[in-house]
Amino acid sequence: MVQVDVFWAYSLGAGFAAAAGRQLKNVEEPFVNKYFVYTLLFLACLFAPSGVYLLWNFPHWETMQVATCRDDLPAWLVVIFAVTNITQGVLGFFMSWRCVRAGRYNAAWMHSFVGYFFMFFILVYGWDGTGWQRFLYDATRQGGVLWTPGHHMGLGFIFSNVAFTLYGMGVIIGPAMVLPMIYWMRLGLFADPNVKREDIPDPRKMAVLIGVVIFGVALASVFFAAGCSWLLAKAIGSPLLAALIVVPLFFLAGKFLLFGKGKPIYKAHQKFFVLEP
Repeated sequence: MVQVDVFWAYSLGAGFAAAAGRQLKNVEEPFVNKYFVYTLLFLACLFAPSGVYLLWNFPHWETMQVATCRDDLPAWLVVIFAVTNITQGVLGFFMSWRCVRAGRYNAAWMHSFVGYFFMFFILVYGWDGTGWQRFLYDATRQGGVLWTPGHHMGLGFIFSNVAFTLYGMGVIIGPAMVLPMIYWMRLGLFADPNVKREDIPDPRKMAVLIGVVIFGVALASVFFAAGCSWLLAKAIGSPLLAALIVVPLFFLAGKFLLFGKGKPIYKAHQKFFVLEP
């Protein structure tokens, strides 16, 4: 989605750099290495085109039900959307690389986590508390009837035209995203003489860790923050203001309860590296 992909692209770039952290530790040029080349090719050849395809075919859904048809999309918006799907990933890679160079591996993974948090928060809450309704509505399966607040397809969305398109894209994009991360992490671990071979997770366990730590933790955090935002919105009457209050407070509290050294998310990130180099 237009409102989501800038955060997703950032997370992808940051995640790729963090996964290759051991190899990038001594790389002085962030953009002159095979890990960045792969990241750039992934963003330019798979991620950005998939977003443009969805925007062209399902403009209402891809804009979170803001646009009603292609004619609502100015050309400059489409261009900026396509470009930022690449540039944001490059920025994420660079920011994560900086953390790796400084030996701050937990912070490198946190760049990816933060991007996924905002991505999922927009999908679940949006800017007016109806994000999940907008996500679970495909006008092409509703006779072209446009979305209105309170309407959604629920579980019926999994059989929508949008959903089947996402499944097809996922078959290609999913492995192209996860498999290199697993390979790079294991490559770095096996090359580190300080890591015991028996402590290195096998590929299947590494895939589960990626799913749980990167996606699962971010999504669980979002449900908590979104729930608090919905409750506050009822009290103050402004969904947007509620989100602007809750999200900063969540990260402030999370710094001491979740993200700091020795805290749950820090420990989860440690599993990727066994121990920080």
